[in-house]
Amino acid sequence: MRIWFWLVALALSCAVQMASAQEQPLVFATVDRPPFSQQIDTEHRGFSIDLMRAIAEDLGREVIFQTQQEFSDMLDLVAARRVDGAIANISITSRREEIMDFSQPIFAAGMQIMVPAENRGNPYIQALLSRDVGLSVLAAIGLLFGGGMLMWFFERRVQPYFDRPVRDAMFPSFWWALNLVVNGGFEERMPQSWPGRFFAVVLVVGSLFLVSIFVAAITASVTVEALQGNVASLNDLDGRRVGTVDGSTTADFLRDRDVAFIGYPDPAAVIRDFEEGALDAVVFDAPILAFYAQTEGAGNVRLLDRIYRPENYGIALPAGSDLREPINQSLLRLRETGTYDALLDRWFGADFRGG
Repeated sequence: MRIWFWLVALALSCAVQMASAQEQPLVFATVDRPPFSQQIDTEHRGFSIDLMRAIAEDLGREVIFQTQQEFSDMLDLVAARRVDGAIANISITSRREEIMDFSQPIFAAGMQIMVPAENRGNPYIQALLSRDVGLSVLAAIGLLFGGGMLMWFFERRVQPYFDRPVRDAMFPSFWWALNLVVNGGFEERMPQSWPGRFFAVVLVVGSLFLVSIFVAAITASVTVEALQGNVASLNDLDGRRVGTVDGSTTADFLRDRDVAFIGYPDPAAVIRDFEEGALDAVVFDAPILAFYAQTEGAGNVRLLDRIYRPENYGIALPAGSDLREPINQSLLRLRETGTYDALLDRWFGADFRGG
């Protein structure tokens, strides 16, 4: 009888402990990734946060969120089984699947390229208005003016065309030099003095090189500016300052394709340097860049249409987690009841359909 008593007591104790464990709130790690996860007035908000709350409610559980500073810290907590899971914009990859489990996909995403909005203008017009072209034009005008005034100095007493005061001779002398370069002749204003004739020969021969150099400088500047201003694909990022987040799937993607980039600890740091002009382009998760382009970056940035490396976001769970199947079943129920679509509408607009 005593043995039976202890067995019954032990069974009751285990039942009480299991019931107590069931009532404990779920602990999920997250990281600041608007619009998926963010803190607004100390409250956790975002598409992924609201979705996890809906899942927990469907399972009859409470959920607590722990915000981590780094994306890698969040995943490390999951791998070490120090939390029940993690949720944000976590891409499902084979490498991560080796050390943790994932729920069914909660969002269909990919990578996109963001560039300044001014790149939408005609690159050739922008090139003609560029600093290099302006300096080339000013240099040509200066050389023509200087050459014309030097010819005036040689010819002012022997050639009637140059026989005028220095103030009155400035434009006629410049016009004479311009006519020489454009037409390659003197017409009736042939120099009369020996120094003037010698300098005129130098001008005629030199004008051939002057015109060639000037045209080459303008052509090179227009070509370079046009190429730099026309970012239409991943291949156009070569030679540009590209930023992304270190340790992200985007960083792996760019590295595999030999695209040089500057790594940052988080998207906020990338955006900050992009806004300050330190970056020419940002490559990162499409929905995060789209959210920025529609909010803080509205009118100042544009996104290229193409989505690179389509991928899915999921809920990260410790390997062998008992929560995987209940969460997957809950996700299916939320889709069937329309709760999932309502969350998409709230955070991405009625016209958007992901996941």
